[in-house]
Amino acid sequence: MKYFLHENDLPDSVPIGQSVAIDTETMGLNLIRDRLCLIQICFGNEEAHLVRINSSKKPAPNISTILTDKKILKIFHFGRFDIAVLSKHFECSIANVYCTKIASKLARTSSDQHGLKHLVKEFLSIEIHKFEQTSDWGKKELTESQLKYAASDVLYLHQLKNNLDELLIREKRMGIANSLFNFLPLLASLDLEGWDPSNIFSH
Repeated sequence: MKYFLHENDLPDSVPIGQSVAIDTETMGLNLIRDRLCLIQICFGNEEAHLVRINSSKKPAPNISTILTDKKILKIFHFGRFDIAVLSKHFECSIANVYCTKIASKLARTSSDQHGLKHLVKEFLSIEIHKFEQTSDWGKKELTESQLKYAASDVLYLHQLKNNLDELLIREKRMGIANSLFNFLPLLASLDLEGWDPSNIFSH
């Protein structure tokens, strides 16, 4: 596992590809209360870039470019949360997204296991641990265990996308998947504004 730790933004020397796997770590799961602490990025080359985010908002032009460039595909797992967190912090609109959790729920209807750990084990025969998931991501020095956990959250998303796309195409569900991916940024906006989407779509 190869990872690089940066402060507040990706360095200019990091080449930006046409697709990028992204994950976030926050102080908690409350979109209003809890701040962004770490952004994990992988361009599908078995290297993870981990960007620590300072508690004070500083410009991050390279990350902002990735998020707002409609030509760059952003791959998430449970993108609803990450898109909301990133949209709020960087005050930007994010388009061209893919969510492996949504893809799994559409393609793998024989299973109710759609977590990243389960998907990585099933498709790639790799065990990843989640021991650090609820650890303190805001502390000054992150442990090696935290950094390895953070890297593992993005290193396999490109491969999972390829496997899930095969199933979606086979089951003729790619069209509805793309429609749901396109809806994700709007859903994230509803979450940030305090709307309950289930109430909006209910009778």
